[in-house]
Amino acid sequence: MIETWVTGWAVSRRTPPPVEMPWGHYIEVADDPAEVGRHVLPVADEPLVRSAAASVTAPRTWMKMPVEPEELEPWLPRGWAVAWTETGHLMAVDLVATDPVAPEGYTATVETVGSVVHVRVLDAAGGQAAKGQLAMVGEAAVVDRVRTEDAHRRRGLGRFVMHVLADQALEQGASQGVLGATAAGRALYEMLGWKKHATLAECVYRA
Repeated sequence: MIETWVTGWAVSRRTPPPVEMPWGHYIEVADDPAEVGRHVLPVADEPLVRSAAASVTAPRTWMKMPVEPEELEPWLPRGWAVAWTETGHLMAVDLVATDPVAPEGYTATVETVGSVVHVRVLDAAGGQAAKGQLAMVGEAAVVDRVRTEDAHRRRGLGRFVMHVLADQALEQGASQGVLGATAAGRALYEMLGWKKHATLAECVYRA
């Protein structure tokens, strides 16, 4: 599941494809002042983490892996720090069609660019109220960048975006949804039937 998520994340973010490494995958990240690249480990144990960390020389390189951050912290060599607020959750769901209707006062647009489907929800004035996107990886749809603008929260827009994305994924032949959730987003996804499979701890090399 982590390999599916990594592959879809790279497609969604239009980064170069993940490069296989002895400990997992490396993704080069451009045009992001906070990140030059990230290592994603499908299995987290001390030797793998130390090996991956030792390969890094560029500050603002990140590592993400399925482990609790408290367990990860003692494994990190000098220069590395756990990004406690970035701890996420790997989640998945069996997709079901819902044929959603936009909440009153809003309209939705769907645009496919390459293999990425973009959903935008607009308010009555044409401003963006919410958005989300997905990338297809075989029979899985990797959901990414789901966000509701602050002024439009608590109106069901996040749920609506997720339902539209699910229907779009089903139309393209997907049967499963996969995503990496933030702590804030986890509650919404669980309400929609998504199940957590692992904690995703994150750390960063500061030098």
